[in-house]
Amino acid sequence: MIQKFEFTNTQIKGLVEIVPFQSDDIRGRFTKDYSKEAFREYGIVHDLQEVFYTTSYKGVIRALHFQRTRQQPKLVRCIAGHVFDAVVDLRKDSATFKKWLAFDLSGENYREILVPAGCAHGYLVLEDSIVSYKCSEKFYGEYDDGILWDDADIHVDWPLEKVGGREKVILAKKDRELQSFQEFMEKYGGF
Repeated sequence: MIQKFEFTNTQIKGLVEIVPFQSDDIRGRFTKDYSKEAFREYGIVHDLQEVFYTTSYKGVIRALHFQRTRQQPKLVRCIAGHVFDAVVDLRKDSATFKKWLAFDLSGENYREILVPAGCAHGYLVLEDSIVSYKCSEKFYGEYDDGILWDDADIHVDWPLEKVGGREKVILAKKDRELQSFQEFMEKYGGF
């Protein structure tokens, strides 16, 4: 079986769900999850600057992150395990400002998402997972920022029951100390 790249635009402009190129044979599967040429044919310019991976335990929430300056568009794929991935549009002039969308990403479904600049990104780990990020801007620690994962104004509907409830959520100190959406708006007014 050969599966060519499939690109699906979402309600949030620039946020694209992608099924990568795949080829199965007697040996298993070959997957190409990025092709500069295929992306450009679809109208996507995503020039890679950095690639990194996170390894996370079930119950971890990594959210809702962005870079204040030199924003970091990213191609995100769960290469092993399973995550509930959420993207929030923080672009003040966008028709979908403050809207969030969720995606089911897993090592089994091979789907990936292209998160555009101006959006916050995060995920809840539903089983021990490895997530790949292919970024078209470098990471700058001095611009690293985010909004609390459980912010009442954004209200992402995290499926906490799949990890044993809120008491089972694992948060880094960094994520526990993020700002609210209201604080983000007071400081920056959106992107």
